[in-house]
Amino acid sequence: MSNLDNHLQSQRQQYEDDLCELLRIPSVSTDSRHKADVERAAHWVADQFQQLRFETEIIPTQGHPLVYAQSPPRPGRPVVLVYGHYDVQPPDPLGEWISPPFEPTRRDGNLYARGATDDKGQMLTHVKSAQAWIESQGELPVQIKYLIEGEEEVGSANLHHYLDDPAAAEKLACDIVVVSDSSQFARGKPAITYGLRGLAYFEVVLQGPRQDLHSGVFGGAVTNPALALCRMMAALIDDRGRVTIPGFYDGVDPLPDDERDQLASLQYSEDDLKRQLDVDALSGEEGFSALERRWVRPTYDINGLTSGYQGEGAKTVLPARASAKFSFRLVPRQDPARIAASLREMLTRLCPPGIRMELREMSHAPGIVIPRESPFVAAARRAITKGFDREPVMIREGGSIPIVGHFAERLGVDTLLLGWGLDDDNTHSPNEKFSLEDYHRGIRSSAWLWDEISRIGNIA
Repeated sequence: MSNLDNHLQSQRQQYEDDLCELLRIPSVSTDSRHKADVERAAHWVADQFQQLRFETEIIPTQGHPLVYAQSPPRPGRPVVLVYGHYDVQPPDPLGEWISPPFEPTRRDGNLYARGATDDKGQMLTHVKSAQAWIESQGELPVQIKYLIEGEEEVGSANLHHYLDDPAAAEKLACDIVVVSDSSQFARGKPAITYGLRGLAYFEVVLQGPRQDLHSGVFGGAVTNPALALCRMMAALIDDRGRVTIPGFYDGVDPLPDDERDQLASLQYSEDDLKRQLDVDALSGEEGFSALERRWVRPTYDINGLTSGYQGEGAKTVLPARASAKFSFRLVPRQDPARIAASLREMLTRLCPPGIRMELREMSHAPGIVIPRESPFVAAARRAITKGFDREPVMIREGGSIPIVGHFAERLGVDTLLLGWGLDDDNTHSPNEKFSLEDYHRGIRSSAWLWDEISRIGNIA
């Protein structure tokens, strides 16, 4: 299909211009001042599908709209659902941007703008690949359904509600989901992510006296909520890096030898990681490499602490209140609900007299692993090899994408996680970027993916 490749090459500038047009829309979902901009981005995405003559609709929600589109059916062949998002993080702090966040700027082979890699650029690769097929071949080799949302950066609550509707599950019925909202393993090393850790996120609030007290007058007689919080949070992990919550490791299986060997073959440098992060040592659960601790072992982290005086200089107070936000990254077969119940019992025991405790469960998602021997994984491997001229490596990811678990639960299908970005793309930070070469490699890989998936045949 040389004409497909030739078409992709001839449209490079147009595809970049289209991405720049979308990046100029400041679709910041968390900021109500940008509500009209988010709506404008949704209509821009819908217009892309309408130009391809796809069946297209903008689905209203209690928040920002969903964009749904589908190409014509191809009976006897698998159906693919592409998920992405058109909303972006706020650009703050603005003073740290070299070029304006919503004026895409080419520099050193990269395109700089908020949303360039997360997720407008990566999402658009799967739209432009379909466009290339239709313009060069007349039709797609498989049916593709698209679900593009505008609330990923604020938790996707309305998408989760939408998926709970049986009618939505019927509309979205497919054989595989494709998501590109992550990274390659390293520069020039494309990857297929076959596992994600889950998440259990909490906030604990400790209330002592009704107001801050003079630490000299009352210290030693009144329980200090900040001290209590430090003891309670520290008690959740031991000196070997293992979480101490009863039953926390129930369901955690040892890593199979072949998978451990596979991770070791990636030749990951812990020294490089230390240099990248500017730390002089790494830490974590004993008996595991840094890569294993990041990807395949459950962890506990404190994400934020609040108590007492935070202003300039000294103020001798015994704080009335202390709080912590903390999270656990989970692996498949760990049960977030059981962990939450066991955590509540443990913290209740640890909470000292004179303190009232409130534990808030903020969010949770299960860990996910897809079979490495899946025919869809094999198809993705062949497609990415064609797109990048290099075979992808198989990796896990330590982060969580809750919607992937929801797709598995509601649609009963696995997800291909194909990241075209790089881990230094500054997602959620100033000077976000996306390599233009990787943008085009992503489009080419996506175009070949539709061909490779069509050859799997009907798997029903």
